[in-house]
Amino acid sequence: MIDEFKFDINNTKFLKDIEYPSDLKKLSLPDLRELSDELRDFLMDTISRIGGHLGSSLGVVELTLALHYVFNAPQDKMIWDVGHQGYIHKILTGRKKLLHTIRQKGGISGFLKRTESEYDAFGAGHATTSLSASLGIATARDFQKKKFKVISIIGDGSMTGGMAYEAMNNIGLLKKDMIVVLNDNKMSIAPNVWSLQNYFVDLMLNESYNRLRNKIWNLTGKVDKKNSDRLRAMAAKIEGGLKGVLTPGMLFEALGFRYFGPINGHNVVNLVKTFEEIKNFSGPLLVHVFTEKGKGPSYAPKHYQKLHALNPFDKTTGIELKKSTVPAYTSVFGEALVELAKKDDRIIAITAAMPDGTGLNKMNEAIPERYFDVGIAEQHAVTFAAGLSTEGFTPVVAIYSTFLQRAFDQIIHDVATQKLSVVFVLDRGGLVGADGPTHHGAFDLSYLRLIPGMVIMAPKDEGELRNMLYTATLYKRGPIALRYPRGNALGVEAGAFKQLEIGKGEVVKEGNDIAILAVGSMVHNSMKAAEALEERGISAEVVNMRFVKPLDSEMLRRVFEKFEKVITIEENSILGGFGSAVSEFAEQYGYKNDILIHGLPDKFIEHGKPEELHSDLKLDAKGIVETVVEFLMRKKVTS
Repeated sequence: MIDEFKFDINNTKFLKDIEYPSDLKKLSLPDLRELSDELRDFLMDTISRIGGHLGSSLGVVELTLALHYVFNAPQDKMIWDVGHQGYIHKILTGRKKLLHTIRQKGGISGFLKRTESEYDAFGAGHATTSLSASLGIATARDFQKKKFKVISIIGDGSMTGGMAYEAMNNIGLLKKDMIVVLNDNKMSIAPNVWSLQNYFVDLMLNESYNRLRNKIWNLTGKVDKKNSDRLRAMAAKIEGGLKGVLTPGMLFEALGFRYFGPINGHNVVNLVKTFEEIKNFSGPLLVHVFTEKGKGPSYAPKHYQKLHALNPFDKTTGIELKKSTVPAYTSVFGEALVELAKKDDRIIAITAAMPDGTGLNKMNEAIPERYFDVGIAEQHAVTFAAGLSTEGFTPVVAIYSTFLQRAFDQIIHDVATQKLSVVFVLDRGGLVGADGPTHHGAFDLSYLRLIPGMVIMAPKDEGELRNMLYTATLYKRGPIALRYPRGNALGVEAGAFKQLEIGKGEVVKEGNDIAILAVGSMVHNSMKAAEALEERGISAEVVNMRFVKPLDSEMLRRVFEKFEKVITIEENSILGGFGSAVSEFAEQYGYKNDILIHGLPDKFIEHGKPEELHSDLKLDAKGIVETVVEFLMRKKVTS
């Protein structure tokens, strides 16, 4: 159920009258400064109550205002890299009164979405896509001889991804009329690892440097006008030359862009003037803008990573309102890895710009010399790990399930074909909730299962997660992966590490009428369902299969010989996943049992709380009960 809209728009001077970008153009430039403050207050008030991606959008208030003030969306196309920067854009493009529904079931998406608004020219939930998409749009524009501007807003760490540079190289060669706005906040979710942010960038923001620069400018203005103009022109050329040598401008110019910047991204008046000046220039243009992620609240500098994505919080302190006493799976993994790494100096931790999100921040704190954040560069992360493995190390690559998809080729060709021992840890396996289809870990069991030599595990609880991680670090016969869900664990006692036998499951509840074969997060729900089925007089056996590959063949033979009806439960696509593997096993060995594969359907699942989505898809205990009862009542369909 979506909460009622609470923010009183009528108490604002300007925001109450802003519904679309055309309304902005009625304001004066000084008015935009006050509107910026109103937008920040509105955003803070709303997101503090419902949660969401806050830091990035707080940082681009003035930038978004300036873009919509100067350009004419939706005719002019604005392509935002990911959607973390897009909340202000949504407010200004007809969705102000829907902001309180963002990322909630039935509400607007947390990312840009073409089906949601004509102002969302391109949707994406993964980073580094904007430049490639923009080039495609600009090329299509020219083919059709249309006249509109194409503006990419890339930042928040996206320049750490190689795809951005592939696109920039192509843009420079094709010389299309495009504007690229580099929103440089020196961060993605964690501080950026972008080496191009060098000394001169810091110098440009240094108080002493700017004081000296102003003194020189003032002194040159005290001579006669003719010599003053000449001296100032000379000073400007010297400064421009230094910028060309020492800033990223040199790189961008070499790639074929005209470079403008760096520019203060919180001076809305100067931003408007800059965009007005360049909007009719031809060829690829790059405007380098400095912003502060999380700008506004006083506690932002201390909590910049937490401000990236938040649960409901106290907007005056930044403290989360409700916090579970049960640790998250992410935290359990991070602590377990540190514990293992302290005993084994061959263990190396690798993340792709997600230290907190994957729990590897704990490794960075405890053993920083064996922790590597490679930026938003999943492909590089995997091949980097492959190289480490060739020299006898045990790289642990912790990446979200949905982000690891980007490195599929590297997993196959750089790791699996060489039988290298790389440990893949997939956080956010299954339905993640509010981030929706771009972030649901719906396909990992399927895309990993088809890779020869890959071992795939999914723990039923935090104790099993620890044991699987321990088992993975000891496994030396090729790649091995474990995936776990987002959210809090079950609160079981962890205990000492125990090595698991590869490909062996366990019966967690015996029964006589039907077998429920479950993996990972679905084991707990299946156990609760089995208890409810007992009350209906149905005796269900529940098997925690643990391994999706290799399957426990001994267990499956026993199950097929004991039960006519078998149901598989997984939080993964039913196409090519765990249930498919069980069905293929039965077909291969001639078993004729009635098998029902229950999991995520063949469609993209929209955003909503995980419990809401599980209920809709009948993957909660109640839904599993209903599915089992229906399955038992139906007659076997034979081909």
